[in-house]
Amino acid sequence: MSFDPLTAALDVGKSLIEKIWPDPVKQSEEIRKLQELHQKGDLAVLNAEVQLLLGQINVNAAEAKHKSIFVAGWRPFVGWVCGFGLLYASVIEPLMRFIATVNDYTGTFPVLDTTITMQVLIGMLGLGVMRTKEKQDGTHKNSLK
Repeated sequence: MSFDPLTAALDVGKSLIEKIWPDPVKQSEEIRKLQELHQKGDLAVLNAEVQLLLGQINVNAAEAKHKSIFVAGWRPFVGWVCGFGLLYASVIEPLMRFIATVNDYTGTFPVLDTTITMQVLIGMLGLGVMRTKEKQDGTHKNSLK
């Protein structure tokens, strides 16, 4: 880290980008955007976004440390339930049906109704994408006013 506040903010932004986006292509794209902001002198916006990301990381860390599974575990639980429903319906059940057909099995397999789980999963993914899009466009609001 540098003692220069502008370079220090750039370094913090780069490290956050590396943690948030695991894809190297997306990382390089976001780092390029960050460097453009740095070069344009738009550091107030950059600093505000970095502080917002740091605040969210602190909230996530506090939730993860909580002893109650209802605080620390509800998001992962919903994600795993929806993900397992998708995995079963699209991979496991068709594979089991294929193997059973090849081995002349005539019984039935349980079929999950994934209507609700897919609605929740797509909603979770969609909200995350829309929030990111709002932030990129600068149209997000931090209050209800």
